[in-house]
Amino acid sequence: MKQKFQSGLINLNNSNFGCLISLIVLGLLLGTVGLQWVVNGFLIFIAFLIITPIIGFWIFRWWLKRNIVEDSCPVCDYTFSGFNNAQCRCPNCGELLQVHGGHFERLTPEGTIDVNAVDVSVKRIDDN
Repeated sequence: MKQKFQSGLINLNNSNFGCLISLIVLGLLLGTVGLQWVVNGFLIFIAFLIITPIIGFWIFRWWLKRNIVEDSCPVCDYTFSGFNNAQCRCPNCGELLQVHGGHFERLTPEGTIDVNAVDVSVKRIDDN
């Protein structure tokens, strides 16, 4: 029979406590009989299940910090992120780029000369 305790802030259902109490009693019984290695192995397994995702999360964050580069496109100056030492396309202009040394570089076909244009202001001389 399930018993429930309800109040405004607490909702307690004790139907699952029987399983937990059974596991605790079983662990204590195995410990008193001399099968402490079974209890220790189970506790080590539970600790491994808890600690492994935490360590994996920190390793994944370290890997992301080392491999994600945020820079601007050399063609259109749009800032976006890409993986280090990989090819990607600028999401703004579609230019094919290579991430190298923490910066984006244009990928140009062999024999192409890349030129940077400079805007020069023109002064007009009026004939008087």
